[in-house]
Formats: sequence, structure tokens, C-alpha cells
Amino acid sequence: MSESKVTVKYEPFKEIIIMERTYFSTPENLARFTAVIAGGKLAGLYWVDGVVFLYFPLPASTTAVAKALIETGKVYWTFVGYSLMPKYELTIETKEKMIVPVIDISSDPILTKVAKWLKEQK
Repeated sequence: MSESKVTVKYEPFKEIIIMERTYFSTPENLARFTAVIAGGKLAGLYWVDGVVFLYFPLPASTTAVAKALIETGKVYWTFVGYSLMPKYELTIETKEKMIVPVIDISSDPILTKVAKWLKEQK
């Protein structure tokens, strides 16, 4: 195919379905949880508009999940852990001296909607 015939199209998800969500009372508790489940590997958190969170998407490796994603624009997140963190910080340090990086991803319109929804759930 000639490069001149290639088109680029943006089709964002139409719906994010969160199957389980857990509110952590402090960003430090969320960071502790993140560090433990990562098994010592460097893992990070996302920050958007006063909410710090992590999520686990259901991989589109099965036919049913891939079909839902492609045909309906639905994506499934099996778990979201979140806490309120009004001010963005580059890292969160726990009392055990675990340091978890935090990424400001507030420029992402989809994750901004997720953050707004999470705030409403608290």
C-alpha cells in the first residue's frame, strides 16, 4: 500500500467498565499497595485533577474481550485503586521508605473523565 493512501483516525473508547474499585484513605496507603503488588519492581501511579490511581485493564487477548473492544468500543478494567491527592507530587514515599513515582497524566481526556468519576464515588 502506498504511504499516500494511509489515513490516520482517532477512535477513543466509548465506555470504560470498572469491575472493582478500592478507595484508599491516603495516597501513602495506595503507594504501599502498589509497591507490594509490583513485587519490588518499579511501578507507578497516575495523577489527574486531585486523584491518584492505578488500574488493571482486562487484556484484549481473548476473543470476547477483543470483540467488545472493537465492535462496541468498551474496555474493561478489572481493578482500580485510588485516593484523593489534591496537589501533584513526583513521588509518594511510604513510612517504610518505599518510593512510588507518580505521573501527571491530566492532559489525557479519557483519564480525566475517569478521575472525575472516581471523585464522585468516594
